Amino acid sequence: MPDVPPSDAPISGGAMRVGPVLADADAIAEALIARCGPEIRLALPLGLGKPVTLVDALTRAVARQPDIRLSIVTALTLEPPEAEAGMAKRFLGPARTRLFGDYPVPEYARLLRAGQLPDNIEMAEFFMLAGRWLGVEQAQRHYIASNYTHALDVVRRWQPNLVLQLLAEEPDGALNLSCNTDITADLLRDRAAGRLDFILAGETNAHLPALPGPSATISGAELDYLLRDPPDFDLFSVVKRPVGLAEHAIGLQVAGMIRDGGTLQIGIGAIGDAVAHALIARHEGRLDAMTSGRPFAARLPAGLAERGAFDTGLYCVTEMLVDGLLHLFEAGVIRREVEGAAIHAGFFVDCRDFYQRLASLPPEARARLQMVPVSFTNQLYGDESAKRAARRDARFVNSAMKATLLGGIVSDATSDGREVSGIGGQFNFIEQAFALDGARAIITLPATRESGGEVRSNIVWEHPHESVPRAYRDVVVTEYGVADLRGRRDEEVVRAMLRVADSRFQPDLVAQAKKAGKLPDDFTLPEDWTRNTPEALAAWLGPKALPDFPFGTDFTPVEQRLLPALDRLSQAQASRRALAGLIWEGLRADPKRHAGALDRMALDRPAGLKDRLERWALLGALERTDRA
Repeated sequence: MPDVPPSDAPISGGAMRVGPVLADADAIAEALIARCGPEIRLALPLGLGKPVTLVDALTRAVARQPDIRLSIVTALTLEPPEAEAGMAKRFLGPARTRLFGDYPVPEYARLLRAGQLPDNIEMAEFFMLAGRWLGVEQAQRHYIASNYTHALDVVRRWQPNLVLQLLAEEPDGALNLSCNTDITADLLRDRAAGRLDFILAGETNAHLPALPGPSATISGAELDYLLRDPPDFDLFSVVKRPVGLAEHAIGLQVAGMIRDGGTLQIGIGAIGDAVAHALIARHEGRLDAMTSGRPFAARLPAGLAERGAFDTGLYCVTEMLVDGLLHLFEAGVIRREVEGAAIHAGFFVDCRDFYQRLASLPPEARARLQMVPVSFTNQLYGDESAKRAARRDARFVNSAMKATLLGGIVSDATSDGREVSGIGGQFNFIEQAFALDGARAIITLPATRESGGEVRSNIVWEHPHESVPRAYRDVVVTEYGVADLRGRRDEEVVRAMLRVADSRFQPDLVAQAKKAGKLPDDFTLPEDWTRNTPEALAAWLGPKALPDFPFGTDFTPVEQRLLPALDRLSQAQASRRALAGLIWEGLRADPKRHAGALDRMALDRPAGLKDRLERWALLGALERTDRA
């Protein structure tokens, strides 16, 4: 991890700035080394905003010069999933470019993952691509735990002497921070005020859409170097995962808690897509039919239940602009304006279609979607009275990995302390929910997960750490209902969480709560609480034909059929017995029924025993998926 100097350390990197220099990436890299000196402290934007051509050139140049040291602080380094062998290689190999784009993985990340990063280069992140760095010791050791709004303070204290950014070009030739106003806009403001001094270099990319915002456009004079018109690499495309019944059930319930004329924030992923899909259904008058026949005991609390179309519309303030929010904007659900904007967002990274739709927005629509720093979106400080007035009846919707029976939230790390992703801005929005009149923080999570071939509860009695402490418990939603926890006694909270837990795990949770004295010894589960089962969920939502991909997908129909079978197969591989069961079932299956899937996975003509075993296992997984 880069050393953090004391707050009174002198500012460095103070060479006089000049206008942009048009040159090739390697020439810019050598110039940056010459100007920054032997200690380069590089601040890179989160996610999509990394100018990979420039970063790679700098990495290569520093690697050749052991007397130069490069320390990188960043977040969310984007990488397509690896597919080195087995079913993953068969599935992802032929489709990698189509699904993720021809995005170049930054050289520092490739070297770090391979254990080949030179000693004079180091990297630290304050948010990780979920699950991708769990087994990389150096990445784990260098992780910086920070709320998103405090990441700016981390960078300030570290005092970078170099900032690199991917830029979009506006129609008039102006340069645009586009996907990452989040922290860069405030760093530039600090530099203009003399609080920081760093070199700024940028790289343009024609695929990156320019978006408006009070600090989104920068002048050429603010750049020391600009790599203009390099070969435009594909933007990283986030592949949409299928939205299952659990996610749809969560989305349908959340959609019934959003107040017309209020404020909304949702995140990326299947649950975010489900929430957006359900909100559009509500706006179009279809939500009541979709929620009819709900069999579970835990329902929307009376004080949270909302119905009807969005006649006034919602205002959106979010750190991350995601595809679901763009669909809500296009559908007219998000349209209440604050200072001319229906959406204020700090950064974006999503799917290929999302980028194309952003670029195609008519000027009048584009003007209502503004990029701002996360110091604006994630906190109330600074023009607080205006923010409070704008963020009325806010619903901040975020996902978690686990929740404790007492309402603590686990969102970022495993029980043994390995960082899965990061806290990001989740706590920031939960804190806002407690500070704003009429606001609520809604945490969503499926009641269970499958791990190592076993189904496990995501609602647990305790966890070694909590991303959000139980003092901030508010609303928790699973597929089985809504738990309203704010201001409740511990016993009430335990009961509410039991009502939304999977019934297979309720008895053990009850026993642990009794042992801790949080439930009376004579407590028994009411019968209508014990119906929280996948079978009941399927009986409720299965006949409603909810879409697996509400907003489209890059997966082909055959690939869509393969996905749940491959998930089933992946879980079975943790158990020899489970895997043997799939193989045995595959031996008895009719291959003609699954010819398309076998052909897509190059298992239509197995060449040896290993191929035949993989073929039988896949056939077994497909058979079981068809019956599910």
